Amino acid sequence: MTTPAAVWIIVGVVSTLAITVVLVGLVRHVLLLGRTLRRFQEEVQPIAEDIAAEGERASSRAGGLPTGKPR
Repeated sequence: MTTPAAVWIIVGVVSTLAITVVLVGLVRHVLLLGRTLRRFQEEVQPIAEDIAAEGERASSRAGGLPTGKPR
């Protein structure tokens, strides 16, 4: 095997290992982000439902108010 071929093989193997390490790190971060997002949704969902219910209640109350200008 010639020296340039050996150098290209070494560069290829090192590059492949580096890309594999980066991809493993990326997958770990994606999994962590997914767990964090799920936990965030579990904590925020009741608050969002309360806000939606209050908005509906306010809308129904506003519908019963007179729409004319006061004189």
